[in-house]
Amino acid sequence: MKKLLYITVNPKPEQMSTSKTVGRQFVNRFLEEDKEYVMEELDLYKEDIPEVNHILFSGRAETVSGDAYNALSEQDKKQVDRINALCDQFIAADTYVIAAPMWSVSFPSRLKRYFDCIILNNKVIKISPEDVQGLLDDKERSMVYIQSSGGVYPKIFNSKINHGVEYVEDIFKFLGIRKFKKILVEGVDIPSVGREAAISNAFADVDAVVDALTTDKLIQI
Repeated sequence: MKKLLYITVNPKPEQMSTSKTVGRQFVNRFLEEDKEYVMEELDLYKEDIPEVNHILFSGRAETVSGDAYNALSEQDKKQVDRINALCDQFIAADTYVIAAPMWSVSFPSRLKRYFDCIILNNKVIKISPEDVQGLLDDKERSMVYIQSSGGVYPKIFNSKINHGVEYVEDIFKFLGIRKFKKILVEGVDIPSVGREAAISNAFADVDAVVDALTTDKLIQI
């Protein structure tokens, strides 16, 4: 079986979160269309996502091991184990879906903390004196980023406004995940659009992206 890793990044319950509402619609539709998949869910506001530091890491993107690990306190050992487990879970997935709101033209800090945990040397990247290479091109992988926002932003301003989308796309493609799709749930706080219409508009994009990923169509969303 293939694995879909569904990551949510919002402290609100699903019924109050626009990004989670659209995210749920997406994963449900995706699983209906592709029976090869099973899903794991990771709520970054409910799960333990360690904050990396010099105690847990021995060097650049490497958790401590060996004697250094044995010398840690039991609590710090648990944090190292958790980081490695999060990384292994990430590597095992075939398709990733992240649902997050736009906060401060980016995303909630919990998502960056998660990235710091899972981008590990010799697992997700390979660091050499000359360069850094992504290692996730070992199989076909796909990434879908679902972002909700209060406003509506013209495409011409995407690079200046949608920093979260740009960052996630850049990071995933660098890691070796070439197939990237985004679903923007825009205008949630604008009277002329509103939450319900924004969600309804996004559901059309959900159908298009699911079709693209499950039938290998090349479309632009």
